[in-house]
Amino acid sequence: MSGSGGPSDRKSAARARVEKLRGLIAYHRKRYYVDDDPEISDAEYDLLERELRELEDVHPELVTPDSPTQRVGGQPSEEFETFHHATPLLSLDNAYTRAELEEWEERLRRRLDGASSTYTVEPKVDGLSIAIHYRDGILERGVTRGDGSVGEDVTPNVRTIRSVPLRLTRAVPFVEARGEVYMPRTAFEELNRQRVADSMPPFANPRNSAAGSVRLLDPRITAERKLNCFFYALAAYSEGAGPETHQASLELLRDLGLRTNPLGERCDDLDQVQAYIERLEKTRHDLDYDIDGVVVKVERFDQRELAGSTSKFPRWAVAFKYPAEQATTRVRDIVIQVGRTGALTPVAELEPVQLAGTTVARATLHNEEEVQRKDVRIGDTVLIEKAGEIIPQVVKVIESKRPRDSRPFEMPRACPVCGSDVLKEEGEVASRCTGVSCPAQRREMLRHFAGRSAMDIQGLGDALVEQLLRREMVRDVAGLYRLDPEELAGLERMGAKSAANLLAQLEVSKTRPFRRLLHALGIRHVGERASRVLADAYGSFDLLQEATEEELQAIDEIGPKTARSIRAFLDQPANRELLGRLREAGVKPEVSAGQAPPRGAQDATEDGSTGSPFLRKTVVLTGALPGRSREEAKALVEAHGGRVAGSVSSKTDMVVAGEGAGSKLEKARKLGVAVIDPEEFERLLSGALDETDE
Repeated sequence: MSGSGGPSDRKSAARARVEKLRGLIAYHRKRYYVDDDPEISDAEYDLLERELRELEDVHPELVTPDSPTQRVGGQPSEEFETFHHATPLLSLDNAYTRAELEEWEERLRRRLDGASSTYTVEPKVDGLSIAIHYRDGILERGVTRGDGSVGEDVTPNVRTIRSVPLRLTRAVPFVEARGEVYMPRTAFEELNRQRVADSMPPFANPRNSAAGSVRLLDPRITAERKLNCFFYALAAYSEGAGPETHQASLELLRDLGLRTNPLGERCDDLDQVQAYIERLEKTRHDLDYDIDGVVVKVERFDQRELAGSTSKFPRWAVAFKYPAEQATTRVRDIVIQVGRTGALTPVAELEPVQLAGTTVARATLHNEEEVQRKDVRIGDTVLIEKAGEIIPQVVKVIESKRPRDSRPFEMPRACPVCGSDVLKEEGEVASRCTGVSCPAQRREMLRHFAGRSAMDIQGLGDALVEQLLRREMVRDVAGLYRLDPEELAGLERMGAKSAANLLAQLEVSKTRPFRRLLHALGIRHVGERASRVLADAYGSFDLLQEATEEELQAIDEIGPKTARSIRAFLDQPANRELLGRLREAGVKPEVSAGQAPPRGAQDATEDGSTGSPFLRKTVVLTGALPGRSREEAKALVEAHGGRVAGSVSSKTDMVVAGEGAGSKLEKARKLGVAVIDPEEFERLLSGALDETDE
């Protein structure tokens, strides 16, 4: 018999054609998304994907996770798992004028001992930050920014974004690329037209639509949203020493098949940066995506290491923000909002107006001094904008439209909620309620305590908090753990099942990590990042209680104001009593995995061994470590009680210097910090692992 051959031959031919089609599709995808220079029409590209899909339908055993046909698949998820970023996704500090850019550069030069820098400038795309991991060239994971340290694993949704390759152009052992997911304006307009046609409310703006689409539980719906992505940073690269400049890293990203923004440029000085900012502002509305400014970054990576970062921002980058959109409206009333720390904030209630894609009906007036400075009165017509295009605020009063019966605003001398005296301390702009039992403070405190980034008590919403306070079922956060099931079930819109669910959530929250309880208590100046830093240094309130203000300030990222605030909180008898009641209620926070052991723990075991050589040590990793990725080495140090820092300082205990170590090694020698090579590092690790095994 002659002709088509046997089943084995046909399968081999199909496998060969499938591999060729995947290669062609990957090539043309890169030409379209990365090189912006397609060689075939959209219809011809679609034919390639259709042929591949038909072959895989006939031969399902040839389907692989990185096949272009597998961008959408599987059932909707019930929830997203969290993922800890190996390197935090920090925010950017902002500048709004040339003078502020110059101030940023001056601070930068001081960190660089007077050296000048060259910069890379890129459009600041208004989207959702994402970290994408590739293992052996195959897409492994996509994680949202989250709080910068912990994000959500949204891999199924990331796989639907056509500009995100499922396979890199070569099989690098590990790559982490960071980018911005956005919804093109054309896709946004098309989506809203469809929603209106389906009698659904339109979305407010492309950024919110993109963020919401990435977090949908059904990736099939995400795929319909036509999201796009620009990559802007190479966070990890395990092949060789890696690039030394930002432009080289962008070239490497493009070479791997990852799409970068073609509008980025290299600038020799701030004059060139300013020219770029002004040029882009004139054409920003012609782009098919929203931008809210320009990101300015130091070009050389060795200078970035010297500059370092704060707990929130890298010192080597800044976001120049364009003027926010503005609108005029009328002030209907000025009301006082009492926060969880007792601060009284004047808020303007406005006639609703559209601003930057959203409806604005309230705007903060910040404090009494700000209201007096701007002379905002009820009935005034005011100009408002979104500060940083996020928080609505009053810019100025249009005095020519002021009504005759207007009168200046006066801050109340008694709390509008509880009637207690209002106190304004010397040196502070905020007026505060002095009532220790103020319902407003309790309300805001309970809401904060139950929040997602704090104790994450699902089901404890605003309406329930109001009922609990109104019926005096709780007086503080410790009272949440003593709620009576029957009394709880009798509340409006509760019932036995809802009460049981809430009590189960409260029980689970008792063992949240220490950092989350620390954040949940609402200590002034102690946000999520500071809570994490303190939890890394101390393991419990008992040990934190022993720390002096000077010891707290000695911790990286904890400044004098935060240290004073922590001590002030811990020194208050009422706060110590609250911590005692939480402990009695069974709240026993756990130390997170990878967290350093509590400061003050025993250094020696019962048999006299000294424990981990990394215990309470600050370690800096630099250069290539044979046989280990940077992420793996960092995880091992942290698992044995150490802390891995990104830059060398006088507080560094040890620098591990591998092949290609540069400025960090030089700085360590200058400061007299201990330096070890990879072999010594492995020996210390072996000893630490042996201690663990025993």
